[in-house]
Amino acid sequence: MHATRTIADVMTRGVHTLKPDDTVIRAAQAMEALDVGALPVCDGDQRLVGLVTDRDIVLRGVARKRLTETTPLTEVMSHDVLWCYEDEPVDDVLDDMVQRQIRRLPVMDRQKNLVGMVSLGDVAAKTQNSGIAGALAEISLPAAPLRPDDDFRLPEVSQGDLAEVNLGRS
Repeated sequence: MHATRTIADVMTRGVHTLKPDDTVIRAAQAMEALDVGALPVCDGDQRLVGLVTDRDIVLRGVARKRLTETTPLTEVMSHDVLWCYEDEPVDDVLDDMVQRQIRRLPVMDRQKNLVGMVSLGDVAAKTQNSGIAGALAEISLPAAPLRPDDDFRLPEVSQGDLAEVNLGRS
């Protein structure tokens, strides 16, 4: 029987970090260059103070028309960030991710220094965890939409429009 795998065995190390006063534009450019959807935000001592996701940028910046060339990350980032320790068992962290519907987490050492990030993709690629498909399905359950303005309507998509959708990378 092999030892229980820990987050340290599957996480991504050496993650790029941003500072709270970095701009949202800089964060978006870093995400594009690194092909990631989330970046940790750390203070001058490299202590985790937040997390910014592509979703944060869209919902808290673009959708609220608060985005300018100088908008700092503090205005759109998530401040109350859930994280895990690198020595925690993968199965325990995966259970927490499912319960909280989270796809990725910053990873800390026991001195609470940021040491990496872990995602469902990391777990899927680096373990034989049979629960990963179920975890992804549970995390991906859609929430009931809240529509503050009933006049808001998404455009209908006809079958002819689907041919124009590029689902892969160009």
